[in-house]
Amino acid sequence: MKIVVISHYFPPEIGAPSARLYEMARHWVELGNEVHVVTCFPNHPTGIIPKKYRGMKYMYEKMDGIHVHRNYVYATPNKGFIKKTLGHISFMFSSVLLSMRKIKNPDVIITSSPTFFSIFSGYWYSSRKKASFVLEIRDLWPAAMIELGVMKEGFITDTLEKMELFFYRKSKRLIMVTKSFKENVVNRGIDENKVHVITNGVNQDLFYPKKKNKDIIKKYNLNEKFVISYVGAHGISQNLSTILKVAKSLEDDKEIQFLFIGEGAEKDKLKQIASEQEIKNVTFVDSQPKEVIQEFYNTSDISLIPLKDIELFKTFIPSKMFEIMACGVPIVASLEGESADILKESKAAEVVKPDDPEQIKKAIKKLKSDKVLLEKLKKNGPAFVEQNYSRRKLAEQYLKIISET
Repeated sequence: MKIVVISHYFPPEIGAPSARLYEMARHWVELGNEVHVVTCFPNHPTGIIPKKYRGMKYMYEKMDGIHVHRNYVYATPNKGFIKKTLGHISFMFSSVLLSMRKIKNPDVIITSSPTFFSIFSGYWYSSRKKASFVLEIRDLWPAAMIELGVMKEGFITDTLEKMELFFYRKSKRLIMVTKSFKENVVNRGIDENKVHVITNGVNQDLFYPKKKNKDIIKKYNLNEKFVISYVGAHGISQNLSTILKVAKSLEDDKEIQFLFIGEGAEKDKLKQIASEQEIKNVTFVDSQPKEVIQEFYNTSDISLIPLKDIELFKTFIPSKMFEIMACGVPIVASLEGESADILKESKAAEVVKPDDPEQIKKAIKKLKSDKVLLEKLKKNGPAFVEQNYSRRKLAEQYLKIISET
């Protein structure tokens, strides 16, 4: 089968969307399919295009058997709603104008959203190429923007929601990343028979238990420290100011050190808070490649998964939780809903209410003092993800679904 995937995000960019689509595509190639990915030049989250890709409108390259078509994008840091939107729109046009004629006779076009504007490209592509139109929805948009306060309800959001439902109806298959997302769209009138759930998962060839990394310990002065890490986007969704409050409240315990690893729109603000309040037990680390992220996980005694306390986030499943469990690192998760249910079932995490510094603090102190419980959580994670969230198994399920279009 000839599969075309349209996605704004793809390696060498880091993050959940890039990892999901790259690993799915790689497994599909291994299973005998021809896979083309239409994407933009890498720039997320910094807005800086690597030197290798600069000054070009279009570039073709091959990655692990995947045909990758890179297209012009208005590159901008992951901050500022208008600039980000312009970046998304620029890829919507360039993906069609520069890549479409280069890919002959596809069987299926998969468009991964967000970004929302990529859906236009995928629908137009599939119409012109007479290929099946499959939508992968990783975020309910514009609902997420409304709940986060980025957009206000009104004519624009009503129009966007009508467009969203139009594309849902036109798709041959809808792939959702959570059961809650499926329930949401089915309740809004979408045919249940064409809506499927393929959750995020983990590549256990990359994420697995290892000894603490001596170089990281030395570089960040972590010798004899109880390391608590947060890895991922520093944005409004995570509300990491809550974690700074936790760190401040634990500064009397000189063994504890927090690592904030990643980039995002809120990072400068968080660093300013830490500086103004003289929070000494937090170290900010730049965004790291995927192969280095697992070293940071394995150097951690606990890893955190926080989400802002809004209703919509009860439907989210942060993909990092599968990577952390695969590394055998105990989790303190401050969230509710479907992801909380999964973590409780895994017996690899302590789950508390979101945006509650006191409960997060208590969970950290509990695990630090109870070595038996800490070891139990370490052992439970890898076995749980192997059984339920192996990326290879999920890729096979995904392929079966799109093969039936």
